[in-house]
Amino acid sequence: MAERIPGIAAVKQSFTTGPERAGERLDTALAAVCGLSRSRAARLIAENRVLVSGSAARAALRLREGDLIEVDIPDPAPARAVPEDIPLDIVYEDAHLIVINKQRGLVVHPSAGHAGGTLVNALLFHCADLSGVGGALRPGIVHRIDKDTTGLIVAAKNDAAHQALAAQIKEKTAGRTYLALVEGRVGPDSGRVDAPIGRSSADRKRMAVVEGGRSAVSDYEVLERFIGETLLQVSLSTGRTHQIRVHMAHIGHPVVGDPVYGSRRRRGELPGQLLHAAKLEFVHPATGEPMAFTAPLPDDFAGHLSRLRSAP
Repeated sequence: MAERIPGIAAVKQSFTTGPERAGERLDTALAAVCGLSRSRAARLIAENRVLVSGSAARAALRLREGDLIEVDIPDPAPARAVPEDIPLDIVYEDAHLIVINKQRGLVVHPSAGHAGGTLVNALLFHCADLSGVGGALRPGIVHRIDKDTTGLIVAAKNDAAHQALAAQIKEKTAGRTYLALVEGRVGPDSGRVDAPIGRSSADRKRMAVVEGGRSAVSDYEVLERFIGETLLQVSLSTGRTHQIRVHMAHIGHPVVGDPVYGSRRRRGELPGQLLHAAKLEFVHPATGEPMAFTAPLPDDFAGHLSRLRSAP
């Protein structure tokens, strides 16, 4: 049975396992019944879009007769991003690159859940050219920051600039510095979190510190301490998905307002995590000139800090 979900670009399907599919792997059965490739079925399962009798499950789960399988199948992302007139806060721009102070809520590039309204769509409207290294859906994108993380991001306008900037990030010669307000009182004035990050085995939508994950290193320095919260400056040596958010939660100090890794008591009080890409440094890919950019805190982050500083 299939039905389109109102207001969402997805189709919901459900079926009950019959005796002919009892003992079959979930991904195999899903692919056969829904007319999907097995890899597509596996991705839907990994994204927690598939429930077996009301619970998330692994692709290798062996089905039993009578299991109820429910799946949300999003419409595929467009093959190519299209220009959209979305306002941008441009910090710097020349013939080779553009530096943006990204606002909260803006996704960096199109994906299955965000076919449009992204930074890429905005850049395509603003720029005559972007590098093609990232492909049709990620033109110009050298690195990413989360949807609700604010601050600086650089995009490349040609392939040579893209490759040079990406090399600097890979070789750790580009500097990326964040401001993060975290929960609790961080004791040491500075520290390093060196812990590998990978997909959480409990929830495939989340990242976690896991054995065998990809190397991830975050260095932090305490800037201010408040009652129950601490302002940190965090520098990245690596750029894993959700790295700062995962590392801070791992040491017991999740980012304030984080809807995924933060404390439940704080969720909903703020529009998103108070994490800001405040400084970006790199060598210009064409001129060799050292470049450094800073971006002020967004109003919601600055306002929260102001209230903390004025508290008795």
